[in-house]
Amino acid sequence: MAVDYIVIVVYLAGMLAMGWWGMRRAKSKSEFLVAGRRLGPALYSGTMAAIVLGGASTIGGVGLGYQYGLSGAWMVFTIGLGLLALSVFFSARIARLKVYTVSEMLDLRYGGRAGVISGVVMWAYTLMLAVTSTIAYATIFDVLFDMNRTLAIVLGGSIVVAYSTLGGMWSITLTDMVQFVVKTIGVLLLLLPIAVVKAGGFGEMKAKLPTEYFDPLGIGGETIFTYVLIYTFGMLIGQDIWQRVFTARSDRTAQWGGTVAGTYCLAYALAGAVIGTAAKVLYPNLASADDAFATIVKHELPVGVRGLVLAAALAAVMSTSSGALIACATVANNDIWSRLRGIAHRPEEAHDEVKGNRAFILLMGLAVIATAIALNNVVEALTVAYNLLVGGLLVPILGGLLWRRGTAQGALASVAVGGLTVVVLMATHGILANEPVYYGLLSSLVAYLAVSLATPPTDAAVLTAWRDRLAGREPELVSDPVPAPQ
Repeated sequence: MAVDYIVIVVYLAGMLAMGWWGMRRAKSKSEFLVAGRRLGPALYSGTMAAIVLGGASTIGGVGLGYQYGLSGAWMVFTIGLGLLALSVFFSARIARLKVYTVSEMLDLRYGGRAGVISGVVMWAYTLMLAVTSTIAYATIFDVLFDMNRTLAIVLGGSIVVAYSTLGGMWSITLTDMVQFVVKTIGVLLLLLPIAVVKAGGFGEMKAKLPTEYFDPLGIGGETIFTYVLIYTFGMLIGQDIWQRVFTARSDRTAQWGGTVAGTYCLAYALAGAVIGTAAKVLYPNLASADDAFATIVKHELPVGVRGLVLAAALAAVMSTSSGALIACATVANNDIWSRLRGIAHRPEEAHDEVKGNRAFILLMGLAVIATAIALNNVVEALTVAYNLLVGGLLVPILGGLLWRRGTAQGALASVAVGGLTVVVLMATHGILANEPVYYGLLSSLVAYLAVSLATPPTDAAVLTAWRDRLAGREPELVSDPVPAPQ
């Protein structure tokens, strides 16, 4: 295990070093929050794939494969479908908006009255998303060091908070690119073929497992529909995803880079399900399906390779955790705190902008670590996050992009009614029930349509400014100082 420890320690040290390097580049708000909006196709594709494929996609995806076989790929597969839809249909327009948050987009579209309430819903989503990734550190560090759960969460969370606070999106971009490479090597090129060989190949796997393990719809039609509703649509509107779209240097980069990342997600989904199916052959009586990843890594991989694959799991967790953390801090600062203080559009010095956002990342990071220690169920935390996001914000965001007649009053009613419905039904039917997101989304749509049609249309000047923004004819919402010539 000594070699495995060295691999992990070198990896973690490298993450901190990149955070320090990123700090030297993040000199303005744009550099700190969206990497100066200048990522090319390679960096954009790698970092986008890294953020959407986190601990739930890796450890949870293998667990679903263990429980359901090849149809366990559907959760991660729907994430890839959502990213493909975002990239093909919406990413170019989103990139041209030149904003920092989803709520700023709503303000532009509806005339400046949707920000705070939508910001609160988005903040809750990003907070819980960061919490789910942080909880996953306990599983990985338990395999590595037999470490106490709380200590594991504090250790993993502190490293992510450190490099995210230092360099913002530049640090996160650099670390995510490394994490993408490590994940690709560790999961796709090493763990997948080794797991299949150890299980005796596909022929032996089919002989030892029930036929439903190889049924592509074995997980159930209702479950697949719920995954599409939560994850595919969730990919279209999440602040953590949009903030990556904002980093693209051009419309083409956002479209084609995102398409490559979405396609990669589809391959990753199938790989996780196959690994889980192989684990079912090797260890048919695990107490929990989520133990499948750690068990097969611990007992079937040789020294050194085991360390790299565990580093891949850490990479998956850290990439999602850091992306959700900076999204959470950006929303808390720009959409909630600044608006409540009445300074949402007041120009500030570049140093103060970076310092303020850095402070919010640190503050939100501490909140994420504390919440992760208090909670224990990753699936429940992730479900809360996506139920709030889809039930509260999907309709007003897509409505604003697709329906000219939508109004600010309709958007506010949609967020309030959909969000409240989701919260009430999670309390009465249970967090993992399907009803909260079904009825939350339906009530949000009804409220949006009814109130929009019952109120005066959006002011023509607001719509004109919105169209100019979508066409890329307007500057950024909040101006940054022009860097001095190099």
